[in-house]
Amino acid sequence: MNQDLKKQNSAKEAFNLIRPDLQKDSVIGIGTGSTTNFFIEELNKANIHIKGVVCSSNASEKLIINSYEKFSLNDVHSIDFYIDGADEFNDRRELIKGGGGALTREKILAYSSDKFICIVDETKHTNLLGKFPLPIEVIELARSAISRTIMKMGGKPIYRSGFITDNGNQIIDIHNLPIEIPYELEEKINNLPGVVENGIFANRRADIIICASGSSIEIIQ
Repeated sequence: MNQDLKKQNSAKEAFNLIRPDLQKDSVIGIGTGSTTNFFIEELNKANIHIKGVVCSSNASEKLIINSYEKFSLNDVHSIDFYIDGADEFNDRRELIKGGGGALTREKILAYSSDKFICIVDETKHTNLLGKFPLPIEVIELARSAISRTIMKMGGKPIYRSGFITDNGNQIIDIHNLPIEIPYELEEKINNLPGVVENGIFANRRADIIICASGSSIEIIQ
């Protein structure tokens, strides 16, 4: 089974999981990335009656059909379900996210949701986060200073050249930085002046991970 089919199966399982609990006043938060796009396909095909959606990126919002109302987070009281993928996850449901560059908005929506459901395939599992480069969204002025600090911490920062986030900021991707205590490193990096957000999702972990493999779908919670 190819990886896209696994992603699609994970997305379908997520939609089937939340559908019985969706009401006319429900708000769904939607992340960014190839796996999330499969969830958007399921949502569009169903064309169900809900209050609307809040998306973490302009790219995801463009894929939502017009029959769903699209809100800013400021327009809603809360998000009932937030659906998103991940670049890595461990057995504690801690994640690395941000390969698509939407990590700041993704983390905001995750924190604002009643239930965060992460949809992945088994290739994203790891025992120690950090094999996938850790994205950090930074203010341009601070990029080099933050990179020097990260080097002192043992990481290798690489500027994501030519990429600007939806917030108008830049991203540096940190290679070779083992993340042994994710929640501590998440806080430490976020305390650096000029950091907007980093891609460790440990203080707000996924509530449920739906992981598709070649033969089955595992629900981790």
